[in-house]
Amino acid sequence: MENPNNRIMAAGRLEGELKLSHEVMNEPFYTGTLAVKRLSGTIDRLPITIPGKLMGLLPEDREQLLLVNGQVRSYNKVIDGAGRLMVTLFAQSIAETREGDTLNRVTLTGALCKPPVYRSTPFGREICDMMLAVNRAFGKSDYIPCIAWGRNAQYAARFDVGERVRLTGRLQSREYQKQLENGEYMVRCAYEVSSFTLEAAPGEGVAVPHAEGEMQEGYARSPYHVRDRIVN
Repeated sequence: MENPNNRIMAAGRLEGELKLSHEVMNEPFYTGTLAVKRLSGTIDRLPITIPGKLMGLLPEDREQLLLVNGQVRSYNKVIDGAGRLMVTLFAQSIAETREGDTLNRVTLTGALCKPPVYRSTPFGREICDMMLAVNRAFGKSDYIPCIAWGRNAQYAARFDVGERVRLTGRLQSREYQKQLENGEYMVRCAYEVSSFTLEAAPGEGVAVPHAEGEMQEGYARSPYHVRDRIVN
């Protein structure tokens, strides 16, 4: 079902094997990694969820570039006794393509469900963290972490919780290190939408529930990750 408030179109290649994740109404869903290249050459390795009905569209050649249309979705998962907000590209259509190998375009309209956090990076760049609640069918919502840079960060910092925001950007991956109590560092991978354009969306502000899971605390800590590893 198409949702005008939540759309993503990305071109990439599948990495590794797809694994059975769960079933809903007797339909299986599979998860894996989609490698999407940026103009700079950096690779974003994005979690992807593929319904069983689309599996027959996947080519045997894993080097084949795929065009994926769908939504950015989230769900809560308990890891080590703590709730984590997991983000995934939910595929609604898949086709082979030979063009647009850097395509990664997200359009979101939703309400802020946490106060925006404005700050500067160690390199002096302005950045603002946002958590956007985006409605979908059957009364559900996806809680999607987003960031804005520069003047967009200044603008985003002025929004209040419940205000509606429309943005375009890309879904990206980012590794960061978290220091453990024993002094070791753990590498985690976070996923967020880096916005290119940002504006107030039509409509009145709404009351939104808080996203479940551990919320981020500055740019060095994140609630959404799919793997951890220890750095010696």
